[in-house]
This record gives sequence, C-alpha cells and structure tokens, in this order.
Amino acid sequence: METTGRSYSRHMEDEYEKFIRRMNPPRVVIDNESCKNATIIQVDSANKHGILLEVVQVLTDLNFIVTKAYISSDGGWFMDVFNVTDPEGNKITDEGILDYIQKVLGSETSFTTSIKSVGSDRTVIELIGTDRPGLLSEVCAVLTHLKCNVLNAEVWTHNTRAAFIVQVTDDESGLAVTEPDRLSVIKQMLSNVLKGSNKAREAKTVVSHGAIHTERRLHQMMLEDRDYERNNSDSGLSEPEPQRPDVNVVNWYDKDCSVVTIRCKDRPKLLFDTICTLTDLEYVVFHGHVDTEGPKAYQEYCIRHIDGSPVKSEAERQRVIQCIEAAIERRVSEGLKLELCTTDRVGLLSDVTRIFRENSLQVTRAEVTTRGGKAVNTFYVRDASGYPVDSKIIDSIRKEIGQTILKVKLNPRDSDQSSQESPTRFLFGGLFKSKSFCNFGLIRSYS
Repeated sequence: METTGRSYSRHMEDEYEKFIRRMNPPRVVIDNESCKNATIIQVDSANKHGILLEVVQVLTDLNFIVTKAYISSDGGWFMDVFNVTDPEGNKITDEGILDYIQKVLGSETSFTTSIKSVGSDRTVIELIGTDRPGLLSEVCAVLTHLKCNVLNAEVWTHNTRAAFIVQVTDDESGLAVTEPDRLSVIKQMLSNVLKGSNKAREAKTVVSHGAIHTERRLHQMMLEDRDYERNNSDSGLSEPEPQRPDVNVVNWYDKDCSVVTIRCKDRPKLLFDTICTLTDLEYVVFHGHVDTEGPKAYQEYCIRHIDGSPVKSEAERQRVIQCIEAAIERRVSEGLKLELCTTDRVGLLSDVTRIFRENSLQVTRAEVTTRGGKAVNTFYVRDASGYPVDSKIIDSIRKEIGQTILKVKLNPRDSDQSSQESPTRFLFGGLFKSKSFCNFGLIRSYS
C-alpha cells in the first residue's frame, strides 16, 4: 500500500511539473550584439532535476565551445546564460542553427531530443571490460565474422578499462539485427573477447534497440564500472600518469550546500562531462560559474544532493572528487591522432584496426561515423609498450592503408605557460580558488 502511495505521489509530481512547464514555456534569447567574441544564449524555464544537463547536451551536440556560463536554478525557476562560439572561435550566425536552438531549447516538453541520439533502426551494442592492446581489433573482427556492419562506434579508455558503444546493422539487409538467436551469439562471442585472460574484473555486454545518447551513456557505463577507483594491478598496460585536474569540494556552512571547484586544461565538451557526472551522482547544481582563460578552464558549482543535503562525509567528498576527475580524464586524448576518410564498406573497421594491432599500436580512443556512404573515423593511438609512436611505423601503415585515406593530425600540446590565476571575477569572488579553506570557516566537520 505504501509503495502504491509513493508511486501515485511521484506521478502527481510529474504531472504538476508538466503543467508548470506548459503554463511557463521556456524562453530562449540569443544575443549576437552584446559580446564581441561570442554568441550569448540565455535560457529561462521552469526548474526540474536534470534540466541543466539537457541544455548543455544540446549545445555540446552542436559542437559549440562554451567560453563562459552563469547558472542559477535555485527554487522553482531555472536561468542559464552561456557564451558560445563555433569550434573555430567564431560567433554562431547560421540562421538554420539559430532557429534549431530556438526550436529545441524553447520546447514545451523536453530538451532531450538530440542530433546525436541513436535511433531504433540499428542494433546498439554496449561493451565494457579490461583494456588491452588489440581489443578493438578483436571486437571488430568478431562483428565482421558475424556479418554485422559497423555504422558508428565510440570507444573510451580510462584507468585500464575500455567502454564501447557500437551501432551495427545486418551487412546484407542494412537493417537492425533483431533475431534473438543471432543476438545471443553476438553477445556471447563479444563477452568471450572482453573477458580475455583477466578474471579479476567483470566484463559486460548489452545489446539493445532503444534510443540512447552515446556520450551520456559512455559516462554512465564507466561510472557504474567504477573506473574512478585507482587500481594499477588490473592490467599489464603501461599507462603514463596524466596531469590530474584540480578538483575540490568544501561545505559552505552558511548556505547549507557544498561548493565544487574545478581547475584544469580547457577542451571541448568539458562542461558536458562535469555536469553529466554531477547529474548521474544525483546532485543538483543551483548556482555556478564557468570561465575559460587561455588554455585553462575554471568551474565553480554550488550543489546539494537531490534530497536537499550537502556532502555529508569525507568518503562522499572523496567519491565526488574522484568521479569528476575520471569524467574529465576519460575524454583526454592521449596518443597520436589519426583520421581516416574513405568510401565505407563492410569489414573496413576490422581491416584498419587489424593493421594497427599488427604494428603494435593501441587505440586509446576512437570515434567511428558513417555519413552518406563515407567512413569518417578518428583514432588516438600509442605504442602498445608505452613508448612514443615510431614515425616509420606510421609511414608504413599509411602506405598500406593509403596515404590520402589515413592522415596524421597534430595534437595541441599542453601549454607550458605558468598557471597564473585568472583575473576574472567569479561567482564567489574568487574565494574558492584559495588552496586553504580553513581560514574562511567554510569546512564542516565530517566526523
């Protein structure tokens, strides 16, 4: 009886949220005049849990670069202001894109309809397991053997773990694979590949046909897999230790909330990665400020758990820090960037990744897309032994695949500039940039 009552209560809350949203539809203002270097997008809407991530997801899927943001969602109303540019640093002036922003962010229902969501016309395969050299090649070889054509795929590796989302169709009909027996065989063979010789960590294979957002789902998969826990004994891989993001969490005594501060190297989609993780950890951001200054990014958030409480213990504080660090690191592209563009064909990905494996290259991240019959693939590779990639090996691979088909792209190096503090005024007056918070009486005891 109690369960029925709770379900009815949640249903009524959902209906009330829908009613409020219909009565107060989102208001979107796009301003190309007030700021010299960016387009300003302001979104005002009735508040609900997850709405910030929905808005950021729309901007991220359009490949916008967020240079500044102000977030306020305290109480029943949500107001966000974003300064955005295109990837080249220009204002957004395309009328079609501006109309799309107005249409999607001004929707009375939900912002979650995305240009990057996966439809139901293909089979979606989710894989997660221990990373090792040649793993992507083995997965692709199995799919080719089972007569599956890879349309799109995204692969992330972090902390000795690898997560895949692969979209496939039947290589003859071009339709989603739906036969239960065949799906069972696909799942079993891929599970065997993932398990390999490592019995210490679990491997998971999931086959589905529902609509998902690939990058959001990858974050969820790796969070559920607890990739944020540091354990270097899982694998024989020699992974260089990257420069860690500077993440801190303190309790703001007077406001009964927790303040998260993040300082790290700036990169595209950084805001999405941090907001996605806070949302999946069931925290609500009710105030925040984001700023970029040269190669550095600064983010400050006031958060509470969805039950209204701040961070309650040192263990919880450490978990939030580790999860945010992992979210930032997952998309950091270590290794040499290779881009492949050619006419798509069945088995192409299997052939390319086999050549990488035969030349002792390990894929640390990959994005595979098919557009109008063209395969447009990006790989980040490094030597399987941990050493820098030999240019002679790359030359040999390019000759085998085709020098006009496979190209080397230079990765921007980490800036050697000193980490001088940005003079920008932050939401909290720069207070939380200090290395020591004790002097301000902000720390709440976790005892």
